[in-house]
Amino acid sequence: RKQLGGGGLLMCVRTTGSDPSSFLHSPIYSSMEDSDEPSSNRSRPNLLITGTPGVGKTTTASMIAEKLGMKHLCVGDLIREHSCVEGRDERLQTDILDEDKLIDTLDPMISDAQEEGVGCVVDYHICEIFPERWFDLVLVLRTDTEVLYDRLTARGYSDDKRSENMESEIMQVILEEAREAYDQNIVHEVKSNTVGEMESTVQRIEQWVEQWIRDNSQPLATDNISSE
Repeated sequence: RKQLGGGGLLMCVRTTGSDPSSFLHSPIYSSMEDSDEPSSNRSRPNLLITGTPGVGKTTTASMIAEKLGMKHLCVGDLIREHSCVEGRDERLQTDILDEDKLIDTLDPMISDAQEEGVGCVVDYHICEIFPERWFDLVLVLRTDTEVLYDRLTARGYSDDKRSENMESEIMQVILEEAREAYDQNIVHEVKSNTVGEMESTVQRIEQWVEQWIRDNSQPLATDNISSE
C-alpha cells in the first residue's frame, strides 16, 4: 500500500542534478542504431515525470504537454476523480492508494492517446507502481531542500508530512526507486528549483522527442510539436 503524500529531515542539501542534454546521448540511442527494428511499436513516446511532492512535477509536465502537443495525465487528479483510494493515514493526513484501481484507470487512457497519435506525459510522486512498458523516458525532478521546504510550507503541509517529504528528497528515495524500477538508461535526474530550470528541461525534452521519433522511423507531425 502506498501513501499519497510523502515527507524528510530538515537540513540544507543542494542537489547536483544531471544535465538534461544527456537525454540525447543516452546509451539507449546507441542500441537503437545497432538494430534494424524500431525500439517501440508506439508512434510517439510516453514520459513519466516523478519526484518528491513539491519539486514541480505537474508544472513541468503541463509545460511539456503544451509545448509538444502531448496528453498530460496528472495522476493525483485522476486518483481523486476515480476514487483510487482504500483508506486514510490520519497521522500524515493523506489517503492510501489503491494501486490496482489506478493502473486499471490509467491503462486505457494511455492506449487511447497512442491511438490518437500522441504521447502521454504522466506525473506522480510514486514511480515504481507503473508497468515498465509504459514509458520511454523517466525524469526525476530534484530540488534544493531549502526551496522544497518553502514550497511544502506554502502548501500548508503538517510538520510530520513536510518532514517525511524532506527526508525522502535528502535520501534520494524516489530517484533510487526509479533506477530500480526502470532501465537506468531511460532514468534521468534534473534540477527543478526555478522556472528557468523547468523551461530548460522542456527545451531538452523537445529535442529528445524529435530524436526519439527519428530513431523510431516515424515522421515528425508538425501539429504535435509546436515551434517557439
